[in-house]
Amino acid sequence: MMILTANRNMKEKDSLEQVMQKENTSTSFPVIMISDLTRLDEFEYRERCVDRLVEIHTIPLKNYMGVGRLFIP
Repeated sequence: MMILTANRNMKEKDSLEQVMQKENTSTSFPVIMISDLTRLDEFEYRERCVDRLVEIHTIPLKNYMGVGRLFIP
């Protein structure tokens, strides 16, 4: 299972970023991060996000294992 989030902070010791830095291994699934959550109300931006998600899901998952995070778009 992959996570889709816009949370990119490192403020808390148990933040997603801190956990990724500490726990990521070569067999970890990537976390998909929306680059700019405030723009999701823009049609063209949403379309680019969808296109990137489709691209990510059409490439074999093993190619993304251990990368940490993938940004869309």
